[in-house]
Amino acid sequence: MYALVVTLHLRDTEFARVFDRLALDTADHIAECEPGTLLYVIHTVADAPEVRTIYEVYRDREAFEQHQRQQHTKNFLEQRDNLIVSTKVQVLTPVAYMGFTHHPESAGP
Repeated sequence: MYALVVTLHLRDTEFARVFDRLALDTADHIAECEPGTLLYVIHTVADAPEVRTIYEVYRDREAFEQHQRQQHTKNFLEQRDNLIVSTKVQVLTPVAYMGFTHHPESAGP
């Protein structure tokens, strides 16, 4: 399992609305074309309308790298960069599991 959390600070709430439309379109492509992407969820943040948090879970590092090579991901990142002020990426290491039907072999310490 390979997982990360991305926090984006968008320029303002209008840019956030544009980002949301872009994200919905991209999420559709991810669902159709990326079987190694297990979970891709974009969240709003209470009391911070210009912030988005993306939770991404991939089968393994290779599935993440395949995600990064997709044209829809490249388009998303290029367009996203015009909408944001800052980005923070945190790579996660799982400690315990709930909600997955199996424990990926590459997971854990």
